[in-house]
Amino acid sequence: MSRTNRRSFLAASATGLAGLPGVGINCGRADETAGNSPTGDSLAGKAKSTILFFLCGGASHVDTWDMKLKAPREYRGPFEPISTSAPGITLSEHLPMLAKQSHHLALVNSVGSSVNTNDHHAGYYYNLTGHEADQSFRTLGNNRTPFADDWPYMGSVVAARRPQHKFLPNAISLPHMPSRKPYTRPGQFGAKLGVQYDPMYLEGSQAAPMTFRAPSLELQAGIDTGRLETRRTLLTSLDETRRDFDQFAAANTWNQQTERAMSLLASSSTAAAFDISSEPEALRKRYGDSVNAMSLLMARRLVEVGVPFVTVFWLGHGIGTPLAKKCRSAGSWDTHGSNFDCLKDDLLPEFDQCFSALLEDLSDRGMLDETLLLITSEMGRTPKIGDPRSGGVAGAGRDHWTHCLTDVMAGGGIQGGQTYGASDRLGEYPADNPVTPADVAKTVYHAMGIHDLEAIDRQGRPFNLLTEGQPITELF
Repeated sequence: MSRTNRRSFLAASATGLAGLPGVGINCGRADETAGNSPTGDSLAGKAKSTILFFLCGGASHVDTWDMKLKAPREYRGPFEPISTSAPGITLSEHLPMLAKQSHHLALVNSVGSSVNTNDHHAGYYYNLTGHEADQSFRTLGNNRTPFADDWPYMGSVVAARRPQHKFLPNAISLPHMPSRKPYTRPGQFGAKLGVQYDPMYLEGSQAAPMTFRAPSLELQAGIDTGRLETRRTLLTSLDETRRDFDQFAAANTWNQQTERAMSLLASSSTAAAFDISSEPEALRKRYGDSVNAMSLLMARRLVEVGVPFVTVFWLGHGIGTPLAKKCRSAGSWDTHGSNFDCLKDDLLPEFDQCFSALLEDLSDRGMLDETLLLITSEMGRTPKIGDPRSGGVAGAGRDHWTHCLTDVMAGGGIQGGQTYGASDRLGEYPADNPVTPADVAKTVYHAMGIHDLEAIDRQGRPFNLLTEGQPITELF
């Protein structure tokens, strides 16, 4: 029987199983106590888990977090600010629910993430890994698929440094893998750290927001969990024969991945963790009825059972849908046209409800201090209104703008009710306390107590996972 046939009882490729912890590059473990922080900060390492909420498409920083009230009207747009629960912090008038939770928020208004293409692929890569996009992003454009020697996703780094979860992978992403194949966004995988540290993906949909599938853990038709032991015995027999032909390291990795998949498939704890219908109806309504809202509720459930890193990639309505046509994009935060109507009518109300609910939920459960929240995107939007691709000023859109954006953090030892850094008077470039995505990634590691970033590659050579950047310790 071929290797492909013997693993065909799983609806997954090797990549699909790669989100399950296994044997890989020699990596150190995180410091377990805050006292091991190189800064001596007593709050370092307080976070047990991180939830990253990635606003796919490029969210407008100047219409949400970093409003420029004194800028000319052609820059600032029609939105007005509102006061919040945190003195000195103002938010867009279209974030009223989040305004009541702003005492938990730290706004980093000076993130400069310029990339050589000013496009989505490079923006994903920089903000997800902390590493600047290389020249291949310019030469290949949207054909620049993920490479095995890319720098790893920050979630994969956390997954590699945390002890293996007892019944779930250490990194889980939902409700989709951006973007549509073959244009998968680089930067969201384990890459040179090893495919065994890829996140496991849960798939959701706009049509059925409470239903999440784990394709890498699905059985073929006619195979139930009662037959897994028979399959396990068969695999063991085949693997004993195969070891004579395969290199030991590769065989050992596959064996551990297979065993882990078997355990996950047979575990009642896995099914319970993914069953969002068990949440009270009132709480589900507080989050909202969208797939993004239910993804944040799922993220809370996953960190509640100890998953170290959960990523929610905002899922748009898709190309050709009414919202996509309205925004002149794929229906997410890529507001090339009708920026203000798309934000006011669609994007901000949904975001406001679901993210404020997550903050409230974590706080009410006493989980916020040990859960780091990070909101980021691949870019901001042009501070000056008008995208030539959608009719210029008349089209009321904002184009891509990687040169400045706001990242939002909360929980995990972060001091809420503050802003850090500032952009210039038009919101075009960082001005005070400029930082980069490398600094943001280092801040995540700092919050999680991860300070040893040394690793060993497949040839036995040492390398550092992120030499650039410093944690923004002033946030803690």
